[in-house]
Amino acid sequence: MIRPLRAEDLNQVVELWYCTSVLAHDFIPQEFWYSQKQAMHDIYLPNSNTWVYEQGDCILGFIAYYQGFIPALFVSPNAQSQGIGQQLLDSLKQLHNPLQLAVYAENQRAHQFYLKQGFQEIERRVCEHTQHDEIVMAWQASA
Repeated sequence: MIRPLRAEDLNQVVELWYCTSVLAHDFIPQEFWYSQKQAMHDIYLPNSNTWVYEQGDCILGFIAYYQGFIPALFVSPNAQSQGIGQQLLDSLKQLHNPLQLAVYAENQRAHQFYLKQGFQEIERRVCEHTQHDEIVMAWQASA
């Protein structure tokens, strides 16, 4: 079930984000992700519109939206390739159009996922926080 993030979900969602970030971005030192945990908990998630994918009492994924941008879409590693990311993205597409996001160029799996979901590359740049190349992608519903 997809539902809005609740305050009591924050710890579980931040832990999901952290563990998944470390695995998906092995080209970035783990210390960077650790250094961002408190900001995710206190700033980024509370100031975004965020929805979680919950199964039973377990949150398996989440998506965040902020001013036309998707700053986060993460699915637990043991729940990936089961359509959860696509369901979260599809639910957001029903609410917001157009959408943009940035994905690390080295994260080829995520890049390919977004291409399959109809996103197109619009820019390549260097991430100011990590100095790694990222790809800005955009999606817009067809008329």
